[in-house]
Amino acid sequence: MAHSNRVLLFVNKKKSQAAGLVEEIIRVLSARAYTVDSFSGDAETRAGAPKDYAIAFSLGGDGTVLYAARIAAPLAIPLIPVNLGTLGFIAAVLPTQWGETFKRWEAGNAVVSRRIMLEVSVERGGETVFQSACLNDAVISAAGIAKLIRLEVEAETSRGDHIVLGHFRADGLIVSTPTGSTGYSVAAGGPILDPEMEGVIINPICPFTLSNRPMVVPADDRVCTLVEREQRSSVLLTVDGQITEPLQPEDRIIIRRAPYAVRLIASDRWAFYRALRTKLAWSGGSAQASYQGGSDA
Repeated sequence: MAHSNRVLLFVNKKKSQAAGLVEEIIRVLSARAYTVDSFSGDAETRAGAPKDYAIAFSLGGDGTVLYAARIAAPLAIPLIPVNLGTLGFIAAVLPTQWGETFKRWEAGNAVVSRRIMLEVSVERGGETVFQSACLNDAVISAAGIAKLIRLEVEAETSRGDHIVLGHFRADGLIVSTPTGSTGYSVAAGGPILDPEMEGVIINPICPFTLSNRPMVVPADDRVCTLVEREQRSSVLLTVDGQITEPLQPEDRIIIRRAPYAVRLIASDRWAFYRALRTKLAWSGGSAQASYQGGSDA
């Protein structure tokens, strides 16, 4: 298949296997006339990463994939998620499998999982003061000690209809993609969705009214949340468990489907269900920790 000869590595340097694997990938691919660049931080990546990479590797855990996806997906760069952490829902390629996976992609035979992403923006006084993308979720919650916060939530459909979903008194609100359904959302009682579905989960965290339940809306709906004026606690927006933004009363948080998706190589539906059975002990035995947030990088 025709492609550029540039390869990008997103590396979590805290993983003990990372340094050796980076050296191996650079050595093998350089011998095959590929140019390999390695990045490990936002500032470094944004300053130096051009847009002509053929493919990227994520070397770490699921958190590293979340970080890499926010950069690679808008540039249409496919991502091979190599798992250097514990068993993850997203990072499905073992360190010993990277070469075989790369060759399958090179030959056009790789399994590609297309995952929707969300764009998150904050409007304050008619101006946009924050924007980010996420692969997992956006969480609105009290900052510091857990306290109830007040939120008004509505959905705007693709036809332009505005549907008021309610006024929530809760510890917070999770708006999650199907990929993120196995993270914070499921820990808060939300449903598990197949990662290749196109839907968005709206999940109140410990709502004061027990009848407030999680719901799934079409991926093309916009979810608009208003931070109500009266609050007993400061309010915080967290994106993918990695980016935070303080919120103010009367801020509007608008969450919509991103115009791009992340293409994950070899993280297909079978890999997801295999991880799901292992994490939740659906095949018997003891369950591992099921929370898959942005901290397991």
